[in-house]
Amino acid sequence: MDIKELLQEVVASKASDLHLRVPSPPVLRIDGELIPLRKYPGCTADDVRHAFEEITTESQREEFYSELELDLAYSVPGLARFRVNVSQQRGTLSLAFRHVSYTIPTIEELGLPRLCKSLALKRKGLIIITGPTGSGKSSTQAAMIGYLNKNDSRNVICIEDPIEFLHRNDKCIISQRELGGDTRSFATALKHCLRQDPDVILVGEMRDLDTIATAITAAETGHLVLSTLHTNNAAQTIDRIIDSFPQGQQDQVRMQLGVVLEAVLAQTLLPKADGSGRVAAFEIMLGTDSIRNLIRENKVYQIPTYIQVSSKDSMQTMEQALQKLVVSGTITRESGLTHANNPEELLILLGDGKRKK
Repeated sequence: MDIKELLQEVVASKASDLHLRVPSPPVLRIDGELIPLRKYPGCTADDVRHAFEEITTESQREEFYSELELDLAYSVPGLARFRVNVSQQRGTLSLAFRHVSYTIPTIEELGLPRLCKSLALKRKGLIIITGPTGSGKSSTQAAMIGYLNKNDSRNVICIEDPIEFLHRNDKCIISQRELGGDTRSFATALKHCLRQDPDVILVGEMRDLDTIATAITAAETGHLVLSTLHTNNAAQTIDRIIDSFPQGQQDQVRMQLGVVLEAVLAQTLLPKADGSGRVAAFEIMLGTDSIRNLIRENKVYQIPTYIQVSSKDSMQTMEQALQKLVVSGTITRESGLTHANNPEELLILLGDGKRKK
């Protein structure tokens, strides 16, 4: 089994992912669907181990056998870059490859909300992009940094695990640091990068309390901070951040978030109705005075209702975003209901349900 041949299949098929797992044949994810490559035999333990050894360095292999977990970036010159996760299942190795383009996607190409442009040019504050794994959060971050790079002069420091999109200096100077090779942790890198004269800090993911706390502090001290969380909507994002802190610190964190939060973009990818690919849908919450007050006053449960009636401020719930896509024929009704946080609310917006009194 030739790993480079399989990665060529990924690019030729416009697949987002490749999975190598014993005893299945190689599996591609195309437009969200898993497609087995049945022209190949089932993967053996030796096949996957040989692929693992081909794409890793000795130090990476040592890290994996020590931790039994590994994330890395792998490039095939002239073809593409890939984000790779190595894990172990039932005593055998498992490899997951995510295709990452050599070129930085634009906000227009990804169909992102236009306000992503103004958010990318903010001078300070915290912008959080949320959504499940594979929903395009890294691509959204890359597009916003790419837009900033072409439109303003800033010192941008990116802390990633692993580095996916490669940014080249244009109007900005951009430093990209990778966990493992360049730094030990998001939290450590964040603390030290505050001494590197940054204007913008991109944190690949806010995984732990130290990283979240330092990201908030960085935003408080006049930096623009972009990061991600694995949450499904804006209110859940606020709750996740606050609940990460001990009970005695939560009131202080609410006050801090009420000052620094600029936006939460919750995104998901849905298959287009015509089968031509996928489209992104976004819940958008902006840090207006009213939203900031709800956070400070511990009334996060009211945020969804407020977003729903704030279209004049460019906000929308996921259900409102899905309604537009269904009505325009971009996605099917069934797909919209499957991806809705509140299917009953989407039915009401589509005229097929009734609100409870």
